[in-house]
Amino acid sequence: MVRRAASDSEGRRPTTIRDVAAHAGVSVATVSRILSGTYPSAPATRSKVMRAVRELDYVANANARGLAGASSRSVAIIVNSVISPHYAHVAQGVQTQAAIEGKLCIVGTTGGDPEREFATVQLMREEHAECVILVGNVVADDAYRQRMADYARALALAGSQLVLCGRPALGPDVPALVVEYDNIGGAYAITSHLLSTGHRRILFLGRRDNYTTPESRIAGYRKALADYRVPHDPGLEVEGSMERREGYRMIRERLAAGPPDFTAVFAGNDLLAAGARQALREHGLRVPDDISLVGFDDLPPAADIDLTTVHVPHEELGRTAVRMALERVRDKSDMAEHVMLGTHIVMRDSVRPVIRAGAPTQ
Repeated sequence: MVRRAASDSEGRRPTTIRDVAAHAGVSVATVSRILSGTYPSAPATRSKVMRAVRELDYVANANARGLAGASSRSVAIIVNSVISPHYAHVAQGVQTQAAIEGKLCIVGTTGGDPEREFATVQLMREEHAECVILVGNVVADDAYRQRMADYARALALAGSQLVLCGRPALGPDVPALVVEYDNIGGAYAITSHLLSTGHRRILFLGRRDNYTTPESRIAGYRKALADYRVPHDPGLEVEGSMERREGYRMIRERLAAGPPDFTAVFAGNDLLAAGARQALREHGLRVPDDISLVGFDDLPPAADIDLTTVHVPHEELGRTAVRMALERVRDKSDMAEHVMLGTHIVMRDSVRPVIRAGAPTQ
């Protein structure tokens, strides 16, 4: 029979890391590495340690000690870059809500490097940030999810809270909140808009396998094609990153290979759309008279180039992430763990209907 260490409320000593190690049958160093999230470990060993943590109620005790010893009044946001309009607007939302809550906002950047992201999360944990908000696109393979789940648990032990902003959940029983927007629904709506105006050859720019954001957007694109009974043509999906120069490159290379085999372009974001528009114009093609063009995000330069696009509530994403995290830290029982914000189409003047042979004209 396993004896549980007595709690503070019973008038005896609290559970220690040594109790957890003994309960799990591993060394204190192994427990420390797993709980800090800084060192990879075998799944079986991790499972034993986390089971011991739950059974001995070590999370609650460590959480109380962490809060008592850390008077931080900060929230942290970690993004790929502060130059990208997407990340900048989400960060502004975090800053706005943090100020309302009387908190300092700390911003970290990763340059898209997962190792740098892990290191930055660990740094924010050591700085006792009340919450750590991870924003945006990521290669979410099994190894990444498992390691970030360890960091989520480490933050919980320190009295902090991990929030995934615009990212999918890490899995069941991981202490991480999720606030995201409807990528699939937005992509479905904008593709359906093109299909409803007669377009059947729609070029998708920005396919990136295993990246969460492009995969969601291309899923919505494919679903709309299927619902309109338009055959899926993999040749109309062009691979590339979400940068303006990539949109320019993709269209330049496509047109260099021969005449346009598409009547519309769905760019994976507005930056890609701007690059694509430049390449089309240099080739003598006008938007929307010759080629229709849509984007995603509704950030600069969408309004400047009169682009029909999908609006994403960037600042509300950041504000919601802060509210959710601080409510969890305050232990409000009715707080949601997963929030999905809506998206909608912003209609401008970059789409023209396709006039088919034999169709009546207005």
